[in-house]
Amino acid sequence: MSEEVYTNLPPDTPINASLERNLKNIKAMTGGSTDVIVKRGRVCGNDMAVILCEGMTSSTALAALVYEKLNDLDGRGNVPPDVLMDHIFNAYLVAAEQLEIKNLGDLCLKMESGFAIILIDGCTACTGIGVQGFKTRGIEQPDTENDLRGSREGFVEVIRTNMGLIRRRIKSPTLVFEMSQLGERSNTDICLCYISDKVSPKLLQNVKKRLKSVKLNTILESGYIQPYLEGDGGWFFSECGTCERPDSFAAKLYEGRVGILVDGTPFALVVPYLFIESFQTLDDYTQKPFYTVFIRLVRLAAYFITLFLPGAYVAIASFSPELLPSALILNLAAAEQTAPFSLMLECLFIHFMYEILREAGIRLPRPIGHAIGVVGGLVIGDITVNAGLVGAPMVLVVALSGLCSFVVPAMYERTVILRFLYIIAGGVFGLFGLAVAVGAVVVKMCSLNAFGTPYMAPISPFTPRAGRDMLVRAGWKRMADGDMTVQGLNGAE
Repeated sequence: MSEEVYTNLPPDTPINASLERNLKNIKAMTGGSTDVIVKRGRVCGNDMAVILCEGMTSSTALAALVYEKLNDLDGRGNVPPDVLMDHIFNAYLVAAEQLEIKNLGDLCLKMESGFAIILIDGCTACTGIGVQGFKTRGIEQPDTENDLRGSREGFVEVIRTNMGLIRRRIKSPTLVFEMSQLGERSNTDICLCYISDKVSPKLLQNVKKRLKSVKLNTILESGYIQPYLEGDGGWFFSECGTCERPDSFAAKLYEGRVGILVDGTPFALVVPYLFIESFQTLDDYTQKPFYTVFIRLVRLAAYFITLFLPGAYVAIASFSPELLPSALILNLAAAEQTAPFSLMLECLFIHFMYEILREAGIRLPRPIGHAIGVVGGLVIGDITVNAGLVGAPMVLVVALSGLCSFVVPAMYERTVILRFLYIIAGGVFGLFGLAVAVGAVVVKMCSLNAFGTPYMAPISPFTPRAGRDMLVRAGWKRMADGDMTVQGLNGAE
């Protein structure tokens, strides 16, 4: 029979009793891929085969848990195939993951996930033995969420390892992991994480419903499914946050949130995500409360500077110079008299150049990227001022706003776009236009609802009890008096 007969077999095709037929079907479904290894042999008078994907299994585990066990069985004489398969599956405690597989779709999925598949001629089922052993990156401190104190461990690309990191921090039977697959072709493992006595059943059902609505062929990163977990404001404001630290992730689960781990990426998703969380870090809870208050004020001030300083500078200098000190007005006039462009165009131009330098520094190799960032910034800044393209005060404004933007990295993408918007509003309509633009954005933020919880909670609507960990952080002795979950915030459904 020609091989073309089997090329379009559906995934639910049952395992055939004929070993040869099964091997032809597997070869046809995998397209004859060279990384599919078939090791044939004879055990207890039965023809059999062990099938695996090269590079996905551990050679040591495969030899100890599969080949050695099969060789030990061979001395028992002839055994019927069904009896032999039942003995392998039920009598031997081979591995933690040991599955009975009855169709070709599950067989290929498990094989490509690092399982060794045992097929015996005459059996209409096969056994999958978990002997995963693919190369992985070691557990390291995450680059995007650095802290002075706390764990130096960050999530890695292997979902099972990430689950272990979370379990080490929450040794409770109420911590639940629910595994599933998303992506019609990639079959990416997705893990839903929550604490059953903390999470809202409505929130949990909502998350599951949205995940079921994901219709993608391939999922390579958590960002692929993030838009499905965000509401009406998700096109701009993040109602679904990311997390790269297992300790921060565990703390969010304690607050009644739902976490989503995606195999192949160290960035986990957390819902719901609130605006105030962008200004909080793990160090806030390891340092003294008085210093935490100061640092949070610094972050908030830096955020307002990077967001409003360029637009306010353009608006005041262009339309309301009387608000500036006399000496500053004279210096500003002297610096800008040779500039060929208006203040608004200068500000837009220099900010655009800053974003180009930043992107170049990120994409280039690290040693070259640092050189581009430092040398390029100095050279371009000096040349633009000496050439009279922009004034020196404008370079200072851009440098200060750019520096402050890295104090709150979680808000960077939105801050960049809003900064350009505020520059245009201030340059065209002055302080009035800037105020209108800011008011429109604030109203939109207050109207957002992240999985039944207001996006601006506990600021709007204000929750007095949550005030002990908002701008001011109370001591642990006071915060230990009752848990606070996102469902307990005012305005939450």
